[in-house]
Amino acid sequence: MNSKVSPGIKTRLTIHAGIEFPIICGAMYPCSNPELVAAAAEGGGLAIMQPVSLTYVHGWNLREGIRYMRTLTDKPIGFNALIEKGSKKYIDRMSIWIDIALKEGIRFFVTSLGKPDWVCKRVHEADGYVYHDVTNRLWAKKGQDCGVDGLICVNNRAGGHLGPTSMETMYDELTDLGLPLVCAGGIGSELELAQAMNLGYDGVQMGTRFIATTECNTLKDYKDAIVQAKEKDIVSTTRMTGVPIAVIKSKHYRQENSWWMRKLLKSRFKHTARMLLNLNSFIRLKYPSKKKNPTNKAKKRRYYSAGKSVETVHSIESATSVMQRLGKSLLTLNKIKEVT
Repeated sequence: MNSKVSPGIKTRLTIHAGIEFPIICGAMYPCSNPELVAAAAEGGGLAIMQPVSLTYVHGWNLREGIRYMRTLTDKPIGFNALIEKGSKKYIDRMSIWIDIALKEGIRFFVTSLGKPDWVCKRVHEADGYVYHDVTNRLWAKKGQDCGVDGLICVNNRAGGHLGPTSMETMYDELTDLGLPLVCAGGIGSELELAQAMNLGYDGVQMGTRFIATTECNTLKDYKDAIVQAKEKDIVSTTRMTGVPIAVIKSKHYRQENSWWMRKLLKSRFKHTARMLLNLNSFIRLKYPSKKKNPTNKAKKRRYYSAGKSVETVHSIESATSVMQRLGKSLLTLNKIKEVT
């Protein structure tokens, strides 16, 4: 990990990640192509690679994909580890991927949907950091007990998996834990960024804004949908993974799963049920990639995941420019909590 932080905003996140601005370009399936990750990192924030997206969607061997990104930027990048139980084969593969990422010099990890104790042990042995996605205090405490170094606080304005409460409520509920808190959800412009940092967050995580960028190689239809959408167009569905995910409403939109899947999700087979839903979503969402050409567009493009920050996204820009523009806007804030 780069221990030297460039002149900029100094928070616990920027120190842990070795970055200039306390902004994370979050991991996105299927949108985290190598060029997007590298471009966002080059802007001075932290970009998180998504290994399933890198390998399954974009066709890279994990090690070769990381090395390719290193030819595009020498700035720090992070690694997203989805670690929910359900498939031993998948967890074994993720374990191997984490080892590869560590060997390739990655020292910042974001864990999701599982118990991160084993990831923390391995990453801490390599002098790295682990931040954990949480939606409430219960999961935040579990993450803290597992030894995580920070929390990604997913609120009710996020794209992808979303939480039940506002950024303000989450901060109030979790600040006493003493861990760095990163606001995830509803950040698309300088205004929301300032609001989050003024509350006391150590940084923000953004996804939707970085889909509508020139380096993201998803379909133009997806980018245009984000630019054209309004906050009222964002709805949630449990059909993709069994837990609420924010999407742009379309004529194919359905909020709930079938009755038998809902029953499975409440049974002792819930992890297996969610694994099956995730597998189906991986296959379905693979197609919104410019490198793929789905034959049944109406079916394959049923859901475009996005958060309520769509209201502030008005054009397709370079990811590097987005990161730099937002990061530099923080230099004029007065209330931001910096580490001295």
